[in-house]
Amino acid sequence: MAEESLTSDKTQSEVDARKYEIMPEEAPYEDGFNLRTVIAALFVGFIMLPGAIYLGLVTGQTMAGAAQWVTLILFIEIAKRSFIKLRTQEIILIYWVAGGLVMMGGKLGTGANLFGGPFGGKIWDQYLIQSPQADGLAQYVPSWLTPPRGSEALLKRSFFHRDWLVPIGVLVAYMALFQINRLSLGYVLFRVTSDIERLQFPMAPVQAGGATALAETSGKKEGWRWRMFSIGSFIGIIWGLLYVVVPTLSEVFLTDTVQILPIPFIDFTSSIKAVVPAAIFGVGTDLLHIFWGFVLPFWVVVGTFMGSMTVNFIANPILYSKGILHTWSPGMTAIPTQLSNQLDFWISFSIGTAILVMLVGFWMIGKTFRNMKKKAKVTAPSHSLPEGRGDMAIWKALGIWALSTAGFVLLVNVLVPDFPWWITALFGFIYTPLSSYIAARMIGIAGQPYGSAIPYLRESVFILSGYKGAALWFAPVPMFDHSYQVNTFKQLELTKTKFGGIVKVTILTFVVMLICSFLFWSLIWKLGPIPSSSYPFVQKMWPFFSTMQAMWAKSTLPGGRSMILDVIQAKYIFTGLGTGALLYGLLSLMGAPILIFYGMIGGITQWPHFILLQFIGAMFGRFYFRKRFGKAQWSAYAPILLAGYSCGIGLISMVSIAVALIAKAVSHVVF
Repeated sequence: MAEESLTSDKTQSEVDARKYEIMPEEAPYEDGFNLRTVIAALFVGFIMLPGAIYLGLVTGQTMAGAAQWVTLILFIEIAKRSFIKLRTQEIILIYWVAGGLVMMGGKLGTGANLFGGPFGGKIWDQYLIQSPQADGLAQYVPSWLTPPRGSEALLKRSFFHRDWLVPIGVLVAYMALFQINRLSLGYVLFRVTSDIERLQFPMAPVQAGGATALAETSGKKEGWRWRMFSIGSFIGIIWGLLYVVVPTLSEVFLTDTVQILPIPFIDFTSSIKAVVPAAIFGVGTDLLHIFWGFVLPFWVVVGTFMGSMTVNFIANPILYSKGILHTWSPGMTAIPTQLSNQLDFWISFSIGTAILVMLVGFWMIGKTFRNMKKKAKVTAPSHSLPEGRGDMAIWKALGIWALSTAGFVLLVNVLVPDFPWWITALFGFIYTPLSSYIAARMIGIAGQPYGSAIPYLRESVFILSGYKGAALWFAPVPMFDHSYQVNTFKQLELTKTKFGGIVKVTILTFVVMLICSFLFWSLIWKLGPIPSSSYPFVQKMWPFFSTMQAMWAKSTLPGGRSMILDVIQAKYIFTGLGTGALLYGLLSLMGAPILIFYGMIGGITQWPHFILLQFIGAMFGRFYFRKRFGKAQWSAYAPILLAGYSCGIGLISMVSIAVALIAKAVSHVVF
């Protein structure tokens, strides 16, 4: 009887697993690229992109959720009325078309991104060169990056000026090389981490599950996926009314911007100064972080929460009492407190922990391949790839990546001839693949690339190279993290979509994105200065980002003092390395999940404002929803709830942003 019961339970678990799988294992791979994909790209580029730009300026959020899910829902409804059923493969590619258009932004060099195409980066460049932080630096900023201070192009806020010809040409060359570099190396990393190492990729089912949910409703068969997606969307719409609609429309119809909830967080840092000096604390106001807590591995979230809270409520007060955090002063809010603490101690400490994570990563990689060799001696391994997936030989992908990397080396050498080309080559051919691989493994294990990069390696090399000037800080030096591309290939595999489709999508979005990004950033910039009171997020955060970028760029100016000599201290680096090693050893002896270690290392630099919400989401998911629905069912529900929330807040944001843009455009024309 016991054996029969065990067999019955095993059979039931297998049935449940198949019920909640994204696509049947035996389903064939299909191509999702067709005319509908092209139409979707044009729709997103000309209709959704302006909203994505505006939302990023106002709240700092990406509008990828709106662009992707709104586009999908619209196309599905049109298909229904035309008696056409959209396949899952078509839906996932349309999703990535929309995401590729609004997510692809200009890197600011400080950890922030502007969404809405590459010309967002040019908007940042014009702000930086005109900002007070660039005093003493502006004359050294190269003309291939942005027109100089006082240029007519900047005074009239227009890209339609000859001074922008060279900067735009460099931008196009960079973006083309980057897309080739990203796809080719990303594919190689996927083959290693997914096909060989068989990692789980916990975040991959979010978009894949959402696409499957919409495929169900396309076939007029609304199952559990559509119900979960609808619940998440409803929550997103309700929260978006408070978080996005009020500040967006109040700025149009009232004299001042009204924020019911401060964007992006409520700051209590100055209020707790007497109890825990030098600590930062606040509460994030975007529920997205709670939904992330549902999806991210539980022990990663727990570790991140522990790391962030320990740093702020235990370590920072102790370090302040010892005189190590000497820059902080009572009354500072979160942003200056974080900046001062980083410069005084945590930058150096984080370098030490990052070195440890890389060493642990090397050890785990070696362990994995040793186990694979042992297994190969026992059983002959199968190297066959899934039939019809659209794979290519790894050596061909590596060759394409090598050529694009050589293109970056040449481009940087032309733009900054004083910088040794061989250092650029080391970054492109050694550092990028190595750090991307470690990050890809972390994404496959924990959903996020925790501790995969060495903090301030780029800055240290630039300064120690002896280079004098500022152009190097703005050059497209190939220090990239292509690990996220692995998640894209995993989603294509989960939805049984041929890999060739993502190459076609990349080419399509590249062309549409360049045209639409140029047009709409030109329009929005013409409507008013960026930043300004009309855009709360950038007005609050950009001075912080510009301070950091200008600080580093000034350190290599002729006669300038390198801050690296004051900020990065060897004793604190070894303190971080030793502390991390001790933590790793203790957790290993206790038999604790290794994900706690990675979470704690990542939590060192994370703000409690957002980690608190993720922790709340993780606790509810683990101890309430998982018990109520069961492990398999909740694991299937959570990613689709997250996708639905992104859709809901994106929908309501799109409506309010459309009203705001129309009102501003009409006002600009009339007056």
